[in-house]
Amino acid sequence: MNSDTTKPHGHLLLRTLAMPGDTNPNGDIFGGWILSQMDIAGGILAKELAKGRVVTIGINAMKFMHPVHVGDTVGCYGKLLHTGTTSITLHLQVWVKTSQGEHYQVTEADFTYVAIDADGKKRPLASNP
Repeated sequence: MNSDTTKPHGHLLLRTLAMPGDTNPNGDIFGGWILSQMDIAGGILAKELAKGRVVTIGINAMKFMHPVHVGDTVGCYGKLLHTGTTSITLHLQVWVKTSQGEHYQVTEADFTYVAIDADGKKRPLASNP
């Protein structure tokens, strides 16, 4: 994991607003919702890089550094870490901007995607991303 938490790394892939329906029993935004936003964001970039369909095959450990609250703007940032014959690994970070203007990192993880064909079978990447 990256120890520099002063600014996002990579490109902004997805931006959304944390809503009341996304809360856990404590009133904070549910961690699973954050994970799904990261997977959506990473899937967008992986699909572009693979020039076709991809599936998520792995996520390394995640640690939540700060809670996310209703009304926070959630941004998912990502950058390419590695490509294999059929796989793409991305480093994804989530940052929030609060209504008070604070900006901080919430979590990060490495997501691995595999390129698939129309039958759902692994396929070689179209070209080196």
